[in-house]
Amino acid sequence: MSQSRTLSATEVLSERLLLRRTLHESDREGFVELSTDPEVQAYIGGPQPRGDVERRFDAAIAGATSRPGNYVIADNTTNRFIGTLMLARRPADGPGHVTEGGEELELGYVLRRGAWGAGFAFEAAAAALRAAAAELPDQPVLLVTRTANERSLRLANRLGFRPIGTFEQYGAEQTLCSASLSVFRA
Repeated sequence: MSQSRTLSATEVLSERLLLRRTLHESDREGFVELSTDPEVQAYIGGPQPRGDVERRFDAAIAGATSRPGNYVIADNTTNRFIGTLMLARRPADGPGHVTEGGEELELGYVLRRGAWGAGFAFEAAAAALRAAAAELPDQPVLLVTRTANERSLRLANRLGFRPIGTFEQYGAEQTLCSASLSVFRA
């Protein structure tokens, strides 16, 4: 069924970025920094212990935890790790849906603090959404962010997502934003 699919591309290229499904050993320090940095993790559960992050990285490198729709955001000339992007199905058993059955496409991204403010999140998200719009039928795409994360809400708006409601999850108010995938067709 097409509704359960997500973006199948193994790579998506934009002007400055490469979204790739494959995690490389050279991504280790960037991945660890991303997951342990208190500022980066402030709105998404807080920093994680380095040992846990290293184990998760090792499992991902071994292919044990590869999930459809997960991408590394890398510089397209140096292949340097900038962050991660997810365009996957939002589990139906949680809050925050716009269809009765749930399982809508959900966009998420996290960038290293040193990459903030350069437009990389917008560029990566727009590239992934354009690729998905070219491949998948029109459908709602969700973006959920902590309501207190004003930067993320501004980026969602800039991408074309509109807030449609709030709900409580992870001990904080979350804002549910939605856009139609067809908006991103080139």
